[in-house]
Amino acid sequence: MTDGSRRKPGTTARARALRVAGNIAEACLWDELKDRKLGGYKFVRQYPIGPYFADFACRQARLVIEVDGSQHAESQSDRAREAFMCSRGYSVLRFWNIDVLKRTENVCNTVLAALDGRLAENVTATDLRFVIGDKQ
Repeated sequence: MTDGSRRKPGTTARARALRVAGNIAEACLWDELKDRKLGGYKFVRQYPIGPYFADFACRQARLVIEVDGSQHAESQSDRAREAFMCSRGYSVLRFWNIDVLKRTENVCNTVLAALDGRLAENVTATDLRFVIGDKQ
């Protein structure tokens, strides 16, 4: 790494490529999160955490938001990804694409609840998954 960055070579390029390739639901949620629109919290897109990239992350609150299609319903690789992020002190909040698109206000209220500490335990439901990160 000769550029002075602490990131592995290629990480920034990969994050940029993921931002360009994002889906409509991610674009919709980004419109709500960018520029500190949601509760004054700063979010970033495609944030690298170890070998993974979080769709959205609030570094201050150590919250990751993932927006997925139904193919992720029972994904063991997603569970491993969540476990890794949680081991690094991040809580992970996962929404379905359809919920972001059709129930954007509810999704934003849930994100705010997580940011404000009103979600105090792990939640697994058909339309939501929230996993609390390890305290660092």
